[in-house]
Amino acid sequence: MFNSLHEECGVFGIFENKTAPVSQTVYLALYALQHRGQEACGIAVNDDGVFSHFKGGGLVPDVFYAEKLQSLGKGNMAIGHVRYSTTGGKDMGNIQPLVIRHIKGNLALCHNGNLVNAPSIRKEFELAGGIFHGTSDTEAIAYSIVSNRLKCKTTEEAVEKTMDVIKGAYSCIVMTATKMIAFRDPNGFRPLCIGKTADGAICVSSESCAIDTIGGEFVRDVLPGEIVVISNEGIKSIKTHCADKNNSSICVFEYIYFARPDSVIDGASVQHARMRAGRFLAQEHPVDADIVIGVPDSGLDAALGYSQESGIPYGIGFIKNRYIGRSFIQPSQEQREDAVKIKLNVIKEIIADKRVIMIDDSIVRGTTCARIVKLLREAGAKEVHMRVSAPPFKHPCYFGTDIDSRDYLIACKYNTVEKIANVIGVDSLGYLSAEATKEIAEGAYVGFCDGCFTGDYPIAVPKQISKNKFDQKLGNFSNYYQVLD
Repeated sequence: MFNSLHEECGVFGIFENKTAPVSQTVYLALYALQHRGQEACGIAVNDDGVFSHFKGGGLVPDVFYAEKLQSLGKGNMAIGHVRYSTTGGKDMGNIQPLVIRHIKGNLALCHNGNLVNAPSIRKEFELAGGIFHGTSDTEAIAYSIVSNRLKCKTTEEAVEKTMDVIKGAYSCIVMTATKMIAFRDPNGFRPLCIGKTADGAICVSSESCAIDTIGGEFVRDVLPGEIVVISNEGIKSIKTHCADKNNSSICVFEYIYFARPDSVIDGASVQHARMRAGRFLAQEHPVDADIVIGVPDSGLDAALGYSQESGIPYGIGFIKNRYIGRSFIQPSQEQREDAVKIKLNVIKEIIADKRVIMIDDSIVRGTTCARIVKLLREAGAKEVHMRVSAPPFKHPCYFGTDIDSRDYLIACKYNTVEKIANVIGVDSLGYLSAEATKEIAEGAYVGFCDGCFTGDYPIAVPKQISKNKFDQKLGNFSNYYQVLD
């Protein structure tokens, strides 16, 4: 089980890049999206209908060394993906892009999100003789598109029909021999945006920061439910699945934690949203203290907002080691504790003899948080008051956020904030309210999903099984057919 939160994936695509090899451009963009997935990555290149692709486990610069990028060729369009597994696990067959060769041509697909009805879709294909090579729900999307393509005149028509069937979170990019098609689920759970480069290339990305990285210009977000078709004829928008914006529900945790602070998502600055969360925290949970610090990285902007609103000085309390892997993958308790010490080091001169307000984005199981508090105590903090820029996690997520089952969430194990504070070793604890959370993304023109806080999901989710069974990476889908049907 996990001590911290992780989001599933990042996607990027570019069409008709004329001045640089598309593989190099996608490589740079995936580097900018690395925060969305560090487990695996892949790139597929289209050279006038001939596809070449490569993918592997690890970080972008480790998988795509210079010779490997060159081997993919120049191409005229390409898509790429960074992955953190939620549904499907670490099976190498689940690394994206998925590349499928069928009777009507080549197709490559990247997907960010989770489907809630993937098992039933997979069951239908398997009963008809379909063979799956991995365990991810992305394969269900790809095969649905291919199946519909055999009956449709165009791939975009096949995508429309597929969207009639698939349920859940999906921000996808499809590449065919002549087109690039981006589409987003009607709720808009996960972000997706469009940009352009100086030489006229069109790109699609999970976040605007990747468009900035390649020297591009942000154009607009893909609307929830929209299908965007990019071809030599230009850009075409299909809005048959678009609903009222008030009915959309992007994951609010994109603003709190997942996205890079320099991104703008659905009209709202991520960095500004985090600072607003800190300001609201200071209003809802004031406390006398000497200094406000943030836990790197997503707690820093919220800490700055808290400081500005409260008037308590802001300080840098931790130095983060940028070269360590994620601490939750360490196999033993002792190794995990050592990893936290290596990852974060307290600046004792800042903390010693101070009443400290520590801001973080969340508390999942509480174990990592307790270790960080212990580091502050050892550095001489007189008091430690923790403030969290999100409400307590009390419910699982089925849409692409790797939140534990209720059995492991600290807010479900202990029924009061005071008990949680005692477990993690702080003098006081305050969470941002659910009401304030929906107000942090100033300027956003969409609604929000906060089901992991409230249990109020925008669409129906599996109820007959627990999250940990649903998310045992669905390695054996047949085990779940009867409970999900």
